[in-house]
Amino acid sequence: MQKIEIRTRRMTLHPMTDAEIENLIARTDSDELRAAYGEMLDGCRRDPENRIWYAPWAMVLHENQAYIGDIDFKGPAQNHAVEIGYGVLPQYEGNGYTTEALRALAKWAFEQPDVVYVEAETAPDNAASQRVLAKCGFAPHGIGAEGPRFVLSAAQPD
Repeated sequence: MQKIEIRTRRMTLHPMTDAEIENLIARTDSDELRAAYGEMLDGCRRDPENRIWYAPWAMVLHENQAYIGDIDFKGPAQNHAVEIGYGVLPQYEGNGYTTEALRALAKWAFEQPDVVYVEAETAPDNAASQRVLAKCGFAPHGIGAEGPRFVLSAAQPD
């Protein structure tokens, strides 16, 4: 598999290897996140040709190579849409890292075949995530299982 890296102004994004995902699962305190990362790892192993759409992408700062969080898709495109999720470690929140990573990975997704929409879903009370989505040009698009849904179209400016 070819190595993929996306460089932004302050960080590098790269899909994690199986070993990196296993390490992430081992050091994650949240049962919910451990289960989600486990599902991502299962997707990577079950469908290696579409691994890129299951693997969490590490967010790593240029200046000190610190891992600050991850951003990921929830599987390959369906009906020309991919769903994206993200999380930054608490000590790095409020610095615009999520916005920077989301813009870069959405741009990358739109360059891939069959992707016309990037969707996201937030918890109803996650105002910070909803602000990030708005900054990146996502528009409200109904309610999903977890809460408000948002969509960004390849035709929309970023």
